[in-house]
Formats: sequence, structure tokens, C-alpha cells
Amino acid sequence: MIIRREVGEKGQVVIPKDIRDMLGIRFGQEVIFEVVDNQVKLTSSSNPEKTIEDFLSGPKLKKRMSSKQLKEIMLEQYNEEIPRF
Repeated sequence: MIIRREVGEKGQVVIPKDIRDMLGIRFGQEVIFEVVDNQVKLTSSSNPEKTIEDFLSGPKLKKRMSSKQLKEIMLEQYNEEIPRF
């Protein structure tokens, strides 16, 4: 299914009703955006146990890092993946 939507001036996009119904997304419910290979994956977080499982199954670090180091890595990746206009 391919549906096109325009991005509003605040960067918002309305999720079409057909997609909300298919994913079981309801008003006030949290959704998860995941960026993979320059694509955005949208999933419903209706199952909190699955959300926690996904979080905990992330890659394991071989050495401990400080929050400052993690923030620097995150900012580097963010700046590389987001085109600036």
C-alpha cells in the first residue's frame, strides 16, 4: 500500500485512517518511529512487553561508555543521516 501525504509547516504528517486501522492505532496511543537505511518504519506500541524486549535486544557494547560519549556518537550519526538545507 502506498499513500502520499504532504508534510505540514510544523513537520507533521497525518497517518491515513486505513493505515491506523490496519495497525490498530487509536487516539492518544504511542507509536514508534524507527529509521533504517534512510526509511522510516512506523509501528504501534500497543504491546509494552514487545517494546521493552526490542529495547533490551539492542546491540551489546563491548566496553562501557559515558553518557557524554553516547551523546557524541548519537549527534555524529544524526548529522550524517539528516540532510541540511
